[in-house]
Amino acid sequence: MTDPTPAAAPQPATPLSETDDKLWASLAHFLNIILLIPALIIYLVFGPRGARTKVEGKEALNWTINVVGALIILFIVQIIFGFIPFVGWIIALLAGIVYWAVIIVNIIFAILGGVKVNAGGSYRYPVNIRWIK
Repeated sequence: MTDPTPAAAPQPATPLSETDDKLWASLAHFLNIILLIPALIIYLVFGPRGARTKVEGKEALNWTINVVGALIILFIVQIIFGFIPFVGWIIALLAGIVYWAVIIVNIIFAILGGVKVNAGGSYRYPVNIRWIK
């Protein structure tokens, strides 16, 4: 038999307070150091609850999508050229150097973005292809 009491309807998420909105917006940038997953979670879970978190989370997510894409491409280039003697090894070495440069630039921009948003501003990453509009 079925239970005669209907299930309660899901409640809409409460909006973030101004301090929580600023916190999650800055964490979206700071956690870009870990790459894709934190920015995606913040954008999907906290973005609809706070205007600042939605804007900054989207910017951080777009940046980390670009970084992860660049790292995957550089890793594939390293693997492919690693099997070619001499010239291929040099190209693989250069791709490895660029790989680490991308990681260092990501860390620097993530810290700059988090600090600027935490201070009350907004941060736009330079050279950022915005996949999510």
